[in-house]
Amino acid sequence: MTVQTLLPLLPDPDVLLARCRALALLDFVLDADAPTHGFVSDWRDGVDLAWMDNGSGDQYAVVFDPAGVFLHGFDHESDATPWRESPRAHWPGLLDGLPASLAHYPAAPEFRFDGFFDATVCVWRERGAGSWQCGPVEFAPDETDGADWLFELLTDGSADAYVGFAADCYERSIDRDAVTAILSQAPLSRRTVASLSPTADFATAARRARTLGYTVTDQPWVVRGRPYRAGDSAGERSNDGVLG
Repeated sequence: MTVQTLLPLLPDPDVLLARCRALALLDFVLDADAPTHGFVSDWRDGVDLAWMDNGSGDQYAVVFDPAGVFLHGFDHESDATPWRESPRAHWPGLLDGLPASLAHYPAAPEFRFDGFFDATVCVWRERGAGSWQCGPVEFAPDETDGADWLFELLTDGSADAYVGFAADCYERSIDRDAVTAILSQAPLSRRTVASLSPTADFATAARRARTLGYTVTDQPWVVRGRPYRAGDSAGERSNDGVLG
């Protein structure tokens, strides 16, 4: 799959925004010190930024601007990497057609490495447009740009997809219902946080959730007549949220 196949799989901007926020919160609960996904509200005035960095040289960013959305990704092992030649060069057509309202983002210093915009995939959608667009890039059947895997969690949007990601990235099994709660933008609860990571600090997760637009319910999770403590088994919970 290349960028042309990605276009119809991407959700509408409001759904994409919600998924980006959810991924940022999920990763924060699992590993607040080194999340793979992040989200910066008001990265620029009135502009939000979602990002992914897997720590192995692959990344993406999604800019939510009042004028539209600009998404780009970088797969360092793909055929479209600018590092395939020297000096670096974009895959032909990568940025052709990028509307003027979004055309300044490839020049943002946060997206440049040694003065160059490293990207193998670029997609955009102006405000009011009915579909996602990309430049007139062309690939042979055996050539890739990274679109087949970089944005899988954004296009899939399911709890199962994130559970699989967490097993691979964080090497742990996590509660599917807790993932579903965050993906559905339910109020963040102590039960949800503890189900994802028994060692996570709820107050810290709650502060992060509020910055991401989530509401927080601070009801204590009761275990055998006492508040939940790290080390209690989330799997013992009953339907009413009480353990034991």
